[in-house]
Amino acid sequence: MIKFLQKNLRLFFLYSRFTLKTTLQARVGIVFFLAGKLFRFLFLLVFILLLFGKTKIISGYSLNQAVIFYLTFNVVDSLTQILFREVYRFRPLVVSGSFDMVLLKPMHPFTKILFGGIDYMDILFVIPYLFLVVLFFFKTIAFPYSIFNILSSLLIYILFLFNSLILASAFHIVVLALGIITTEVDHTIMIYRDLSGLGRFPMEIYKEPIRSLFTFIIPVGVMMSFPSKALFGLLSGQFMWYTFGISLSSFVFSLVFWNYALKRYQSWGG
Repeated sequence: MIKFLQKNLRLFFLYSRFTLKTTLQARVGIVFFLAGKLFRFLFLLVFILLLFGKTKIISGYSLNQAVIFYLTFNVVDSLTQILFREVYRFRPLVVSGSFDMVLLKPMHPFTKILFGGIDYMDILFVIPYLFLVVLFFFKTIAFPYSIFNILSSLLIYILFLFNSLILASAFHIVVLALGIITTEVDHTIMIYRDLSGLGRFPMEIYKEPIRSLFTFIIPVGVMMSFPSKALFGLLSGQFMWYTFGISLSSFVFSLVFWNYALKRYQSWGG
């Protein structure tokens, strides 16, 4: 088992180097992509600042807390883009039948179709996002505030970010499974991105039953909002257990659904 993991890890780094070489071939495109991503981030950030500039408190959250929600969404979204970019390229493999060659190789298919194309450009944004999260977090806390409480809050925040990545991986594995069954990936992944976009703001701004739907049924709120709530100390122990339980169950379901789809793969077009 350990040798299998080591082999897949080496292949992961090999695919990552190939992706980096491919990315660097379009240097002008990199500049425009980064500029567009930065513009979108700043545009929505200014929108939040203007919105909370008129109303100091919205749904119980201050301006600094709302910014942390938005930054956390960008952290999770960027990390998923970094790790799971290859999902966007899965459909041509299924339609052309090239997915056969992936299945025949002595490695787990996820090494190629899930983690096989790191998006290096998003890495440039994650570190500034996390720095801003810490900066605005210090603006939300009331001093005196012990170093132990600060460190424990940040560690819990990182733990919930990891939990969000488990949920995101489950969503992407489901997209891959649907790609095998329906030979359609692009629309499905765009639906996922539209739904996850709801997590830019605290879920409390949405009315019922929308709030409960995207917290307990489609766990967008768990993925995008709960890390910030955990940072503020707003999650009870019951909700923490629920968060980890929903992530684990979602991940197990995605693997079961993947195996179901894989058994129905007929090659050469699905």
